[in-house]
Amino acid sequence: MDVLLDPFTYPFFVKGLIVATMAGGLCGLIGVFITLRGMSYIGHGLSHAIFGGFAASSIIAVNYYLGAGLWGLASALAINSVTKRRRIGADAAIGVITTASFALGVALLKFYGSKGPSFDAALFGSVLGITYTDMWILAGVAVFAGIVVFLNYRSLLFATFDPDVADVSGVRVARVDALLMLVLSLSILATLTVIGVTLVAATLVVPAVVARMLTNRFSRMLVLSTIIGAVCGFVGMYLSYHLDVPSGTTIVLTGAAVFGAVMLVTGGRRLQRAGHLDTHTA
Repeated sequence: MDVLLDPFTYPFFVKGLIVATMAGGLCGLIGVFITLRGMSYIGHGLSHAIFGGFAASSIIAVNYYLGAGLWGLASALAINSVTKRRRIGADAAIGVITTASFALGVALLKFYGSKGPSFDAALFGSVLGITYTDMWILAGVAVFAGIVVFLNYRSLLFATFDPDVADVSGVRVARVDALLMLVLSLSILATLTVIGVTLVAATLVVPAVVARMLTNRFSRMLVLSTIIGAVCGFVGMYLSYHLDVPSGTTIVLTGAAVFGAVMLVTGGRRLQRAGHLDTHTA
């Protein structure tokens, strides 16, 4: 029993555990909308795009969260704009814009060096080295995301499943999309210090996919995905202590294990049996 409870005697571990749990839950919530829109790759892409903002802000001595946040939002809006105005898919737009941003970030750091967080911390995260400021920012983003989803639930739901009809019905789809991209950008930015550029996409996609296999109801999927993400963050962080493996890695591997277990148990039957989600909001 002492071995099991030993990690909780260290303040830095408790802090990391709280942050990992919040990050997992936040990504699980936002990941539902991204996954159902068929834009699972955008989490991976935006994390790379935000790396460009990280590089630029560190060079010109601008606050990391402000510079990288604005850069990420601009990239997300550019992806939406290119996808709608040109005859190319969202995946192609994401691939072009975000990889170019990432390459620009690497080039800037190569030429000018970094005055902010380390290159490795941005790529792979450092959950045990985060500050209390990072904790409060992550908590603030999580609360903001929850409020946005709660207040705009019907608009987000409509715009996710049938944007053309939603636009005709009076829903400001462009505004809803921009709001979702803002929340996504802030969520990725707030969790990069925890999970890193290379792994954050998995924390967005895996909980939502697992939740989709467990339910055919949209509202329930939101709740399940958030819980699954939070549990994976908690368990992954805890296992990282005993296995002596980076926390971001164990969080993602925990999610993958949950996915495999659910797939094995359900055999994907729910997905095969129902081609669409029940979007009834009552």
